[in-house]
Amino acid sequence: MKCPFCGFDQDKVVDSRESKEGESIRRRRECLRCEKRFTTYERIDEIPYMVVKKDGRREKFERQKVLSGLLHACEKRPVPISKLEQIVNEAESFVIDSPERERKTGEIGELIMNRLRNLDKVAYVRFASVYLDFKDVHEFMSELQDLLRTKDVREAGNLQRGKQPAKD
Repeated sequence: MKCPFCGFDQDKVVDSRESKEGESIRRRRECLRCEKRFTTYERIDEIPYMVVKKDGRREKFERQKVLSGLLHACEKRPVPISKLEQIVNEAESFVIDSPERERKTGEIGELIMNRLRNLDKVAYVRFASVYLDFKDVHEFMSELQDLLRTKDVREAGNLQRGKQPAKD
Protein backbone atom coordinates (compact mmCIF):
# COMPACT_ATOMS: atom_id res chain seq x y z
CA MET A 1 0.00 0.00 0.00
CA LYS A 2 1.49 3.36 -1.01
CA CYS A 3 1.57 6.11 1.58
CA PRO A 4 -0.71 8.97 0.42
CA PHE A 5 1.73 11.49 1.92
CA CYS A 6 5.16 10.42 0.68
CA GLY A 7 4.45 7.54 -1.75
CA PHE A 8 6.56 5.00 0.14
CA ASP A 9 5.20 1.48 -0.37
CA GLN A 10 5.96 -0.07 3.01
CA ASP A 11 3.81 0.37 6.08
CA LYS A 12 2.64 -1.41 9.19
CA VAL A 13 -0.92 -2.05 10.31
CA VAL A 14 -1.57 -0.32 13.62
CA ASP A 15 -5.24 -1.25 14.07
CA SER A 16 -7.86 -3.40 12.27
CA ARG A 17 -11.60 -3.31 12.76
CA GLU A 18 -14.56 -4.77 10.95
CA SER A 19 -17.11 -2.23 9.75
CA LYS A 20 -20.52 -2.12 11.45
CA GLU A 21 -22.17 -3.81 8.48
CA GLY A 22 -19.45 -6.45 8.27
CA GLU A 23 -18.88 -5.63 4.60
CA SER A 24 -15.37 -4.22 4.94
CA ILE A 25 -12.35 -4.07 7.22
CA ARG A 26 -10.95 -0.70 8.31
CA ARG A 27 -7.19 -0.64 8.79
CA ARG A 28 -5.10 2.12 10.35
CA ARG A 29 -1.64 2.08 8.82
CA GLU A 30 1.60 3.87 9.59
CA CYS A 31 4.15 4.66 6.89
CA LEU A 32 7.57 3.26 7.72
CA ARG A 33 9.31 6.28 6.11
CA CYS A 34 7.40 9.43 7.16
CA GLU A 35 5.56 7.78 10.11
CA LYS A 36 2.25 9.45 9.18
CA ARG A 37 -0.93 7.43 9.66
CA PHE A 38 -3.65 6.76 7.12
CA THR A 39 -6.77 4.60 6.86
CA THR A 40 -7.56 1.94 4.26
CA TYR A 41 -10.66 -0.13 3.73
CA GLU A 42 -10.62 -3.70 2.52
CA ARG A 43 -13.67 -5.34 0.94
CA ILE A 44 -14.48 -8.40 -1.15
CA ASP A 45 -14.19 -7.93 -4.90
CA GLU A 46 -17.74 -8.41 -6.14
CA ILE A 47 -17.24 -7.93 -9.88
CA PRO A 48 -18.53 -11.17 -11.42
CA TYR A 49 -16.71 -13.26 -13.98
CA MET A 50 -18.57 -13.16 -17.28
CA VAL A 51 -19.05 -15.30 -20.37
CA VAL A 52 -19.76 -13.78 -23.77
CA LYS A 53 -22.45 -15.71 -25.63
CA LYS A 54 -22.42 -16.31 -29.40
CA ASP A 55 -24.89 -13.46 -29.94
CA GLY A 56 -22.75 -11.02 -27.91
CA ARG A 57 -24.79 -11.09 -24.70
CA ARG A 58 -22.85 -11.32 -21.47
CA GLU A 59 -23.85 -13.58 -18.59
CA LYS A 60 -22.36 -14.30 -15.22
CA PHE A 61 -20.21 -17.46 -15.23
CA GLU A 62 -22.00 -20.21 -13.32
CA ARG A 63 -20.14 -23.34 -12.24
CA GLN A 64 -23.39 -25.16 -11.63
CA LYS A 65 -24.56 -24.54 -15.18
CA VAL A 66 -21.35 -26.07 -16.59
CA LEU A 67 -21.61 -29.05 -14.22
CA SER A 68 -25.26 -29.55 -15.14
CA GLY A 69 -24.38 -29.70 -18.85
CA LEU A 70 -21.61 -32.21 -18.15
CA LEU A 71 -23.87 -34.37 -15.99
CA HIS A 72 -26.46 -34.39 -18.75
CA ALA A 73 -23.85 -35.38 -21.38
CA CYS A 74 -22.48 -38.13 -19.12
CA GLU A 75 -25.84 -39.55 -18.09
CA LYS A 76 -25.65 -43.38 -17.86
CA ARG A 77 -21.94 -43.26 -18.76
CA PRO A 78 -19.08 -44.65 -16.62
CA VAL A 79 -17.61 -41.23 -15.92
CA PRO A 80 -16.69 -40.48 -12.29
CA ILE A 81 -18.06 -37.25 -10.85
CA SER A 82 -14.52 -36.36 -9.75
CA LYS A 83 -13.50 -36.13 -13.43
CA LEU A 84 -16.45 -33.86 -14.17
CA GLU A 85 -15.57 -31.70 -11.18
CA GLN A 86 -12.02 -31.45 -12.53
CA ILE A 87 -13.32 -30.26 -15.91
CA VAL A 88 -15.54 -27.65 -14.21
CA ASN A 89 -12.55 -26.48 -12.14
CA GLU A 90 -10.46 -26.10 -15.31
CA ALA A 91 -13.25 -24.15 -17.04
CA GLU A 92 -13.64 -21.86 -14.02
CA SER A 93 -9.89 -21.29 -13.78
CA PHE A 94 -9.83 -20.48 -17.49
CA VAL A 95 -12.43 -17.73 -16.94
CA ILE A 96 -10.81 -16.42 -13.74
CA ASP A 97 -7.38 -16.24 -15.39
CA SER A 98 -8.70 -13.94 -18.11
CA PRO A 99 -7.34 -10.41 -17.75
CA GLU A 100 -10.71 -9.00 -18.86
CA ARG A 101 -12.67 -11.14 -16.34
CA GLU A 102 -14.58 -12.69 -19.23
CA ARG A 103 -14.26 -15.41 -21.87
CA LYS A 104 -16.22 -16.35 -24.94
CA THR A 105 -18.48 -19.36 -24.54
CA GLY A 106 -16.77 -20.79 -27.63
CA GLU A 107 -13.42 -20.89 -25.83
CA ILE A 108 -14.93 -22.51 -22.74
CA GLY A 109 -16.88 -25.01 -24.86
CA GLU A 110 -13.74 -26.02 -26.77
CA LEU A 111 -11.88 -26.62 -23.51
CA ILE A 112 -14.72 -28.79 -22.20
CA MET A 113 -15.08 -30.71 -25.46
CA ASN A 114 -11.35 -31.48 -25.56
CA ARG A 115 -11.48 -32.87 -22.03
CA LEU A 116 -14.62 -34.92 -22.76
CA ARG A 117 -13.17 -36.24 -26.03
CA ASN A 118 -10.31 -37.83 -24.07
CA LEU A 119 -12.59 -39.01 -21.27
CA ASP A 120 -15.65 -40.55 -22.93
CA LYS A 121 -16.51 -40.49 -26.63
CA VAL A 122 -20.27 -40.86 -26.15
CA ALA A 123 -20.37 -38.01 -23.63
CA TYR A 124 -18.26 -35.95 -26.04
CA VAL A 125 -20.73 -36.51 -28.89
CA ARG A 126 -23.68 -35.67 -26.64
CA PHE A 127 -22.05 -32.47 -25.43
CA ALA A 128 -20.88 -31.52 -28.94
CA SER A 129 -24.33 -32.06 -30.43
CA VAL A 130 -25.78 -29.43 -28.08
CA TYR A 131 -22.77 -27.11 -27.97
CA LEU A 132 -21.98 -27.12 -31.70
CA ASP A 133 -25.69 -26.88 -32.55
CA PHE A 134 -25.55 -29.15 -35.60
CA LYS A 135 -27.87 -27.89 -38.31
CA ASP A 136 -28.43 -31.27 -39.95
CA VAL A 137 -27.42 -34.94 -39.94
CA HIS A 138 -24.50 -34.26 -42.29
CA GLU A 139 -22.78 -31.95 -39.79
CA PHE A 140 -23.33 -34.53 -37.06
CA MET A 141 -21.94 -37.34 -39.23
CA SER A 142 -18.93 -35.21 -40.16
CA GLU A 143 -18.08 -34.78 -36.45
CA LEU A 144 -18.51 -38.52 -35.85
CA GLN A 145 -16.25 -39.36 -38.80
CA ASP A 146 -13.60 -36.99 -37.47
CA LEU A 147 -13.87 -38.69 -34.08
CA LEU A 148 -13.47 -42.12 -35.69
CA ARG A 149 -10.49 -40.95 -37.78
CA THR A 150 -8.63 -39.72 -34.69
CA LYS A 151 -9.45 -42.98 -32.93
CA ASP A 152 -8.15 -45.03 -35.90
CA VAL A 153 -4.93 -42.98 -36.06
CA ARG A 154 -4.37 -43.42 -32.33
CA GLU A 155 -5.00 -47.18 -32.49
CA ALA A 156 -2.66 -47.59 -35.48
CA GLY A 157 0.08 -45.87 -33.46
CA ASN A 158 -0.63 -48.15 -30.51
CA LEU A 159 -0.44 -51.28 -32.70
CA GLN A 160 2.95 -50.14 -33.99
CA ARG A 161 4.13 -49.89 -30.39
CA GLY A 162 2.68 -53.33 -29.58
CA LYS A 163 -0.31 -52.15 -27.50
CA GLN A 164 -3.86 -53.51 -27.75
CA PRO A 165 -6.56 -51.25 -29.26
CA ALA A 166 -8.62 -49.20 -26.80
CA LYS A 167 -12.23 -50.23 -26.19
CA ASP A 168 -14.53 -47.21 -26.45
